[in-house]
Amino acid sequence: MKTIVIKCGGSIISRLSEKFFVSLGELRDEGYSFVFVHGGGPDINEMLAKFDVPVQFENGLRKTTKETLEIAELVLAGKTNRHLVHMLQSHGFKAVGLNGSDGEILKAEHIDQDALGEVGRINKVNTDLLEVLLSKEIYPVLTPISISQSGDKLNVNADTAAGAVAAALHAELCIFITDVDGVRNGSCIIEHLTEPEIRQLIDEGTIYGGMIPKVNAAIQAKQEGASRILITSGVSQFFSNSQWKGTFLGA
Repeated sequence: MKTIVIKCGGSIISRLSEKFFVSLGELRDEGYSFVFVHGGGPDINEMLAKFDVPVQFENGLRKTTKETLEIAELVLAGKTNRHLVHMLQSHGFKAVGLNGSDGEILKAEHIDQDALGEVGRINKVNTDLLEVLLSKEIYPVLTPISISQSGDKLNVNADTAAGAVAAALHAELCIFITDVDGVRNGSCIIEHLTEPEIRQLIDEGTIYGGMIPKVNAAIQAKQEGASRILITSGVSQFFSNSQWKGTFLGA
């Protein structure tokens, strides 16, 4: 089974284009299956503001109190996940939405409970349920909400969750869907990058602004075990006529 893990940021889901779904259709016709992992940062921040819950980050990770986690799960599972599943189904793809904690798909442990609260890192991905769904040509759509050994739910960074899922499934590719076609050097897309090259381009200022967290997320996913990462657009066609468009990180 040829599997691709696709990570969609919460800010891009509502902007996914028809060309994006055409690309998915072409890949499906070539025998690929998909697992989606999504975030929901903007929607979570909006809901936290409504409840007057302050937003705090430590080293790029959302500091998560019990109250924040309840709101994050409400938004991720009840709104963002539903939206992405509906979009997939409306374009002819069978999809099922799941919390990462469902069936203990995503097992995690606290990173630093004192500093970050209910924030975790993935230590195991149970692939059995994912593989059953994929065998039926049903595509799982996962939130990054995970579960600990003691049964506590934990908030996990969606980028690293996607990398962990890709590694566990031995996926051929982990795709980070963004609003740009890849990493640029001037007007040209850089087709292949290594981690040292990324660091150098950030230092030189070639990679800047909003692309920096994207490439750092890709590096994190690679460190989680994903063999190949593709940074590409969800607002244009990232795959056509057996040709990929975007920036690859990895072999």
